[in-house]
Amino acid sequence: MSLPLRESEYAVTLKNDRLLRALLGEPVDVTPVWMMRQAGRYLPEYRATRKQAGDFLTVCKTPELACEVTMQPLRRYAFDAAILFSDILTIPDALGQGLYFSEGEGPKFHKVIRSAADVEKLPEVDIADELSYVTDAVSVIRKELNGTVPLIGFSGSPWTLATYMIEGGSSKDFRIAKQFMYDNPEAMHLLLEKLADSVTDYLNAQIRAGAQAVQIFDTWGGILSGNAYREFSLNYMTKIVSKLQKENEGRRVPVIIFTKNGGQWLESIADSGCDAIGLDWTTEIGDARSRVGGRVALQGNMDPTILYASPAVIREEVATILKSFGSGEGHVFNLGHGITPEVNPDHVSHFVEAVHEYSEQYHR
Repeated sequence: MSLPLRESEYAVTLKNDRLLRALLGEPVDVTPVWMMRQAGRYLPEYRATRKQAGDFLTVCKTPELACEVTMQPLRRYAFDAAILFSDILTIPDALGQGLYFSEGEGPKFHKVIRSAADVEKLPEVDIADELSYVTDAVSVIRKELNGTVPLIGFSGSPWTLATYMIEGGSSKDFRIAKQFMYDNPEAMHLLLEKLADSVTDYLNAQIRAGAQAVQIFDTWGGILSGNAYREFSLNYMTKIVSKLQKENEGRRVPVIIFTKNGGQWLESIADSGCDAIGLDWTTEIGDARSRVGGRVALQGNMDPTILYASPAVIREEVATILKSFGSGEGHVFNLGHGITPEVNPDHVSHFVEAVHEYSEQYHR
């Protein structure tokens, strides 16, 4: 197992720091672009690596394999960042919930949370120690990147992790999780407190290991009402942001909050202390910019299904989103959610090339 690298062992000079600069609202030559799930099933080389490993969790828990799949998209495309290959459900797994994946199905847990007693029984664990395979992967990836582009670390939000732990997997309506929240608010808050502490420790461990920006994936925050979102989701992400390590290796470590279907709460999210807000495709990025001004950067927000369209349509949509944001700094181009497995890998090339080609005029 590779040990975390000491700071002096990292390449001091980052050859391409567009992402970090854009997240902090600083000048860039072109709009940086990366893609959620950019290391994934749409790439034949990823499918080959996963087949060789035997299963998804083996790839996640083997630093050298996690590094390999993290690097695969960077060998094909001119992305401005790498994102750590892992899974948002590593924390519940470390807390003893027993994460597993069935063929053709989403994630599931052997244990579920259904009562206040279940919450109280969750063990006290050293998250950084339990998830050392993740921080080892960060170190291996940083060494492999050799200062080419920054590495993004991530975690699921406390609310999103809680929904999986209560439901036992994904859900269409999250009835069990929401019933638990409404009927047992004290127990839900206790669970979210525990998870917020774990996420904080986890992200700080990633930062110490070399992650140069971090994203909190609040995948299911958008299923809540406004009041419930602020109380049970954003409240805990705000606490996490306040406790994250702000600098490493002499640079600021930007924090992105991405709440899917959270466009109606942009002003509240901007108050969280984050550096950037991730947008899905249901929010017009120009409108979002007018609402939050220069308080935070914006990341997004092309509909992932546009990647199924022709290259001409893809390039046209890129131009439309860039025009909507307009001139100036603080935009990181991304999809509004993760790329889906059936996308033609060649279409991603047109997407990335168009962002760099068309965005130069907005940064003169």
